Order: sequence, then structure tokens, then C-alpha cells
Amino acid sequence: MDHDNEDAASHQRGTLHRSFVVLRALAAHQKEGVRVTHLAKEIGLTQATTHRLLQGLVQEGVVEQDQQHKLYRLGLDLFSLAALAGGVQDLRSLARPVLLRLSASLSDTVILLVRSGFDAVCLDRIEGQFPIRTFTGDIGGRVPLGVGQGSLAILANLPDAEREEVLRYNLPRIQHYNVYDEVYMRTEIDRTLRQGYTARNSGLLEGMAGLAAPVFDRNGHVVAALSIGTHTARLNEERLPAVRDMLLREAKMLSSQINPFDPTLRHPMHALSTGDRTRSL
Repeated sequence: MDHDNEDAASHQRGTLHRSFVVLRALAAHQKEGVRVTHLAKEIGLTQATTHRLLQGLVQEGVVEQDQQHKLYRLGLDLFSLAALAGGVQDLRSLARPVLLRLSASLSDTVILLVRSGFDAVCLDRIEGQFPIRTFTGDIGGRVPLGVGQGSLAILANLPDAEREEVLRYNLPRIQHYNVYDEVYMRTEIDRTLRQGYTARNSGLLEGMAGLAAPVFDRNGHVVAALSIGTHTARLNEERLPAVRDMLLREAKMLSSQINPFDPTLRHPMHALSTGDRTRSL
């Protein structure tokens, strides 16, 4: 009987060990996901064993599968556990002092945008001294990725394959803006990647100008953007370099603090529903 118990315990330890092997391997493919056949070959297990382990992890919520492409990734529950264990602040809380500093220094409206699928969502916003109009409007507003400086900064810095998928989906959605055709979008994406930020002194919103910098998590994945909204006259050639440098400096500092397991990055609307949607300076 004792021998049977030892065998059962040994089997459980083996399964637990292999499960962690699977989780660590999945972490290396978190951007694009991975098929069971490729994963099995990578970790040296049979496809049947790898599939069984994956299904067990899916049931526990720590792994998820894209049903369309049959790709596996780490799941939201694992992200939540990691965030709780690390005692990390969510993105909105981390960014709030950044928005306050920028608004106080510049007197312009400062916006925090985060990606939500094919859109960018306004996660937080502090009004400046000069009334402006923006594509996202108030906190909780959304816009297709690529429309406006902040969402363009996010789109440009996505992995190539992911960016192409967003473009294929969003180009038909944004045709009514007239200027947003494929040539324009690709030109602006290239310019954003070369500069490290995006700026526009005149655009679809008459008299409005904006400047945005991408925000990354500690793994180097783009997750958000800091954006300045102001009047065209306030983003002239003389003032733009100072605003740009300040924005890039704050974006870099914020990026170093962002935990890639922050649940806010996966479900920004949930973060809004549990917080104060009307915070403003």
C-alpha cells in the first residue's frame, strides 16, 4: 500500500513538473501563441501528453486557447495571480502621477490610452486649461487603432503580424474619416517608428493638435500611449521639442514600472467600471 502511495505521489510530482515546463514554454510564445505540435516538439514531450497537460491548465484558467487559430497562450487567471503575488499597482494607478505632472507642467490635456482588441480606450484623462476635442472623448471612450496620435503610437509598435491583422480589420472601419487610407496609415506608421513618437499639428479635428508616445511593459510589449491634446498654436516648432522630450521621458519612466501581468491590460473596461470614471484635475 505504501508502495502504491509512493508511486502516486511520484506521478503527481512528474505531472506538476511537466505542467510548469509547459507554462514556461508558453511564456516564450506569449505574443503570437503556439500550436500544440510545435510546443510538444520544443519541450520534448509527445503531442498527446502535451495536449493533456494543456487541457488541464485550460480548465484551471491559467492557459487559454484561440479557437480560431488553435494557438495556446498564458491565461488571465495566471496574470491575476502574478499581479496579486507581486503586489503591483494597476496601470491606471501607476500612470496617474505621470498625467498630473504633465498636465501641471504643460497646462494641456493629457490622456492615457490603452489597447482593447482592435481599439484604443481612454483609460484616464486630465483636462488642461484649454478646451479641446479628441476622438475618444471622455474616459471610457474608444477609437479604432490608428485614429489619432495615441492609438497610432500603439498600432505602430505592435509586432508586425499583429499590426497587419489590425490594419486589415480597421481600414474598412475608418474610411469615413477620408484621409485614413492604407497609404496614409503605412506612411504614418513608418514615421512613428522612426521618430519614436507621433505628432500632428493639424488634422481632422480643426484647430486641434496632438503628440503621443508609446508605453511598454517591462517585457518591451506596447500596451498603452501617453497623449497630449492641445490647440494647433500651442504645438508650434518652438514648443514641440520641449513637449516631446517631456512626454518621452515620462513614457519611458512609466514603461519601466508596468507589470506585463497587470489585468488592466487585458480588460481595460473592467478597470474603468471598478474605478472613478470621472476623475479630473
